[in-house]
Amino acid sequence: MDAAVFRPDELEALSTYFLQHGYAVLRGLYDDATMAALQADCERLQAMVGTGELPPEHGTAQFNDDAIADPIVHYVSNLTAISEPVRAAAHHPALRAAMDRTLGPGGTTVEDERFGVVYQDARPGKESAYTRIGWHSDWQSGPHLDCWPSVAFTIHIDATSPCNGFLRVVPGSHLWATPAPAADIYGKPGPVGPEVTGGRTTTPAPFPMPLGFEKIAGEVAVFCDRGDVILHDAYLWHSAARATDDESLRRHIRGGYFAKALERPLSPDDFVKNARR
Repeated sequence: MDAAVFRPDELEALSTYFLQHGYAVLRGLYDDATMAALQADCERLQAMVGTGELPPEHGTAQFNDDAIADPIVHYVSNLTAISEPVRAAAHHPALRAAMDRTLGPGGTTVEDERFGVVYQDARPGKESAYTRIGWHSDWQSGPHLDCWPSVAFTIHIDATSPCNGFLRVVPGSHLWATPAPAADIYGKPGPVGPEVTGGRTTTPAPFPMPLGFEKIAGEVAVFCDRGDVILHDAYLWHSAARATDDESLRRHIRGGYFAKALERPLSPDDFVKNARR
């Protein structure tokens, strides 16, 4: 088994690995019936967004500027309010225990703010507006917010591979004090200056983080099975690789536990956008 993969009865070892590397994979948390229920409910809600049957807060346009005209619904947001299977998965006792070990006790899912728990459907092809995401850390999307630190979780509906895309990470980069971006990919100034840094320590990053999809020294690919959960630190450098098979799918459910709740409701303008496509 991969050194980054742990079972629910190995949470102490998972925590040790996570604190050193900034990520870990939790395997065996959900059985086949649970995964089938998650997939069916997400597909149902995805179709409802496409037909306009769900309120705007569950729709896709708040994530992509071009998503309104895109024939594929890439995102369904605030899932725990409308999906009992997703809510149960996001609050699984073992996942909660893993978060307590990696983030610290008392963290909150912030599931009613910051888009909550989200279903994501990434696929290749010209008709798709979401195929990959460039290098970033989650903290960089809102360095002015007071909810950090946080730990994200990603529940994989599809196993990942070079065929359908996968997560790229730089192990240990969560320990670097990485600057906030001066502007997003559209040139919009960031909410704070680049002199502001975020990381688990004050050690400067050894080189600048690229904004696109370049290879980074020391990066590794994280491949997952169906039902695997990737945990990653908000300060970890990561990106998502594009699929090589035009017919493939990469679907997952993503949320996070935060050190504390946000003090005010947020809008898309509160976040810095990173490179995608």
